[in-house]
Amino acid sequence: MNELYLDGFLRPKNREYLQVLGVDEVGRGPLAGPVVGTSVAIEGEWIDIKSICLNLKNLNVTDSKKLTPKKRLEILGKLGIEVNELRANQRYEVEAFKKCKLSFSISEISNTIIDEINILQASLLSMKESIETVTQGQGTWLALIDGNQRIVNLNNHYQQQCVVKGDSKVILIALASIIAKEYRDNLMSIYSEKYPGYGLEKHAGYPTPTHKEFIRLNGPTPIHRKSFKGVKEYSGFYQ
Repeated sequence: MNELYLDGFLRPKNREYLQVLGVDEVGRGPLAGPVVGTSVAIEGEWIDIKSICLNLKNLNVTDSKKLTPKKRLEILGKLGIEVNELRANQRYEVEAFKKCKLSFSISEISNTIIDEINILQASLLSMKESIETVTQGQGTWLALIDGNQRIVNLNNHYQQQCVVKGDSKVILIALASIIAKEYRDNLMSIYSEKYPGYGLEKHAGYPTPTHKEFIRLNGPTPIHRKSFKGVKEYSGFYQ
């Protein structure tokens, strides 16, 4: 994580009090389940924001894909975040830091909507909803968004900045990626009890050989994405 990049990137000239968002999503690739967007919001004096970002760095917050599930849960535990208690479309405040307000929100876009509007639009929608929930539609925010796609129809109170590979470069996006990843994995584990045999608790809906073979033999469940290759062949989606 490049702190200098974070410093130079975040601080607009002549502004000491800032409102900054880190935004990411997980779940574009799976054959089943929702795509999950998460926004992490921080607001306060620049010097305090910088201090908290350094604290997050010391907790080894980075791109969720570079961390084991155990490490991700350890980080969230130190921040007082209990994954089992999280729900979509709610705003949560992290109590670990007193000098700045650090909060986050999660949004789910279902497999049904993914099939209707496509996975890219669903991913952008999940991030948009998480932004609007965590900020409660108030304030003037710098929104640092992972990837190269701007979010359409987002109020102009949000100054959007796309950051390719942002989960490896901006610590707030990295934290959003960890929360989103653990929330979604936990959700898919819950689904595995309702739809046993597909191995959702192991691969979280991603297209592993065993997952694809089980779909071929048993057909898709109601949470499978029926527009996706590997599912649509067995669902009659295009018939």
